[in-house]
Amino acid sequence: MRMKDMRVHVVGAGIAGLAAATALARRGATVTVSEQANALEAVGAGIQISPNGAAVLAALGLESQAARLGNRLGAVEMRDGPSGRPVLRLDLDAAGYDHPYRAFHRADLVGMLAEAATGAGAQIRLGHTIGPESPIPDDCDVTIGADGIRSALRARMFPQGTAGADEPAFTGNVAWRATVPLESYPAPMFDGAADHARLFMGPGRHLVCYPLRARGLLNIVAVEERRAWQAEGWMYPDAPENLRRAFVGMGAEVRALLDPVEIVHAWGLFRHPVPDIWHRGTCVLIGDAVHPTLPFMAQGGNLALEDAWVLSETLAKAPDVETAWRHFTAQRLARVRRAVAAAGRNARIYHLSPAPLRRALHAAMGLAGRIAPQAPLRRFDWLYREDVTGGKG
Repeated sequence: MRMKDMRVHVVGAGIAGLAAATALARRGATVTVSEQANALEAVGAGIQISPNGAAVLAALGLESQAARLGNRLGAVEMRDGPSGRPVLRLDLDAAGYDHPYRAFHRADLVGMLAEAATGAGAQIRLGHTIGPESPIPDDCDVTIGADGIRSALRARMFPQGTAGADEPAFTGNVAWRATVPLESYPAPMFDGAADHARLFMGPGRHLVCYPLRARGLLNIVAVEERRAWQAEGWMYPDAPENLRRAFVGMGAEVRALLDPVEIVHAWGLFRHPVPDIWHRGTCVLIGDAVHPTLPFMAQGGNLALEDAWVLSETLAKAPDVETAWRHFTAQRLARVRRAVAAAGRNARIYHLSPAPLRRALHAAMGLAGRIAPQAPLRRFDWLYREDVTGGKG
């Protein structure tokens, strides 16, 4: 197929959609992005871009912008939540990845990708809704569904009861997200000497935090196991007291992190099976529209970036659209399923109880880290060292 003759419609101006629009427009395609929101506003909070996702940003020519808008995370410090004791330190800087591990405010990352997409010639149409019953536009050659976890295009392509339809199940976990000005904390807590992500593990709950330097914020994500069902989605306000109450059994540092929280949102975590089929006719799904993952590996945005690059490659090389979709799915399916499964396993490790079992596991993790400091990270070489661009950055 000739990319310069191809008309592409991307549904959704999030990370997946904008990265795909940029990659395809730079190959010569005529790209239109439809987004239901009326503006690309500063919604959401922090997002981690690991080396596999950073490889795509570099290949898109965005390394300098990424370095300006995102701050490098040098390590992940894992601690026992109730006692505050160190368990394991994952030294990201010492791992020798080809690309850095960074933290962004989601709005900054989306803004950077939007600028790249329009700079490459893509057109972004805001306030443009495509519902489950909307006809697929007939003025394009291919349609890419990148409209997120509640994908209207997916519902249109795969009605309930058909192969490929999404049938999520509540995991019994509810998450909160919040951002707090760094100035709300005593200087020693986040002095800027070295930005690390901190993970506090406790019985049936955990908390992750890291700085977002470009915005002067601390990003907090906290998860609690519970039986009560909570709706899926990021925009449900909750009372900060509910968050603090859920973590009252954690140590002094966790309580100090949560004390200044004034605005918080909560959402239910659902397990979505990754389907075998990602396409129908001239339409294909990418990112959270087809394989949303639990946040315990911080890979949602990274897998979306990988999808976008691989899709542009397969479209450029395949003789026809059907072949492109088959090659794209074949390249992505096993890797995505492995990442989704790894996230599920992490949830069990983070929330382990009872206390004797948790202490034994933490002791074993700490001993392994002291004997071979890089061994725990090497378990994830298959994830972080993968470069779907072939080193084109």
